[in-house]
Amino acid sequence: MDNRVTFLRPLPKGLSGAGFLLGFSLGGFFDGILLHQVMQWHHLLSGIGRPPFDDLRVQLLADGLFHAAMYVIAAAGLWKLLKARFALVDRASDRLLVAAALIGFGAWHIVDAVLSHWVLGLHRIRMDVPNPLLWDLLWFGVFGVLFVAAGLLMRRPPSSPHGFERRSKARSTHAPMLAAGVVLAALTTALGGRGDPNMVTVLLRPGATPAQLLAGLHDVDGRVVWNSVRGEVWVLALGPDARPGRLYAHGAMLVSGTILPAGCSAWVQG
Repeated sequence: MDNRVTFLRPLPKGLSGAGFLLGFSLGGFFDGILLHQVMQWHHLLSGIGRPPFDDLRVQLLADGLFHAAMYVIAAAGLWKLLKARFALVDRASDRLLVAAALIGFGAWHIVDAVLSHWVLGLHRIRMDVPNPLLWDLLWFGVFGVLFVAAGLLMRRPPSSPHGFERRSKARSTHAPMLAAGVVLAALTTALGGRGDPNMVTVLLRPGATPAQLLAGLHDVDGRVVWNSVRGEVWVLALGPDARPGRLYAHGAMLVSGTILPAGCSAWVQG
């Protein structure tokens, strides 16, 4: 029996590019629909206050042209996907296509933060807050870096042919759950104050166990409201005087309502 380590075949170039372009365009649509229209935190050119950009009609026109550009990128991704569709017969290709899309989604937010927020100054995530950099960094880390990391994690090959099916399935479900938990926690942070102020969403860091989190509930006078099947994401109700930051010492990677760098610091020091 051949026990040599095997690796996944590289994702065909066309399929990889299709996934990246589709994810990139979805990142743009996510930004435009949620932040420009639903939350109305900024428009594409909100950072330019001089005429004619101070006219709301011009701002809306710029948003429309931005969405049109995203449609062009999405169409290019669909065209590449159509041309490379026969590669999808490979059992691993669907997982790697999703991985490329996650990387593209995260890449959009990284490019947007660096280019639009900090280099060109076209807009910030929130224009009406005293510390816009905090919101920029939150979006950069959650929707940029973590989505790219989740995509790269999904692309990692299995270490042995014997564990291929089991490990592929575990990774294909773990990374999207991780990404979904990050999104849930970030949106809870962003919308803080609109719901119960004593409710927090907790995302466990890799390697942490639910038992660690449950053991720390006494530190925050907390109780479990909901948790995901795999135990990565938790919704907790805390006591009125609780300090949610203490959960970082009990396996949390991200706690909604706390400052992200403080959580990362607690992770490193722990």
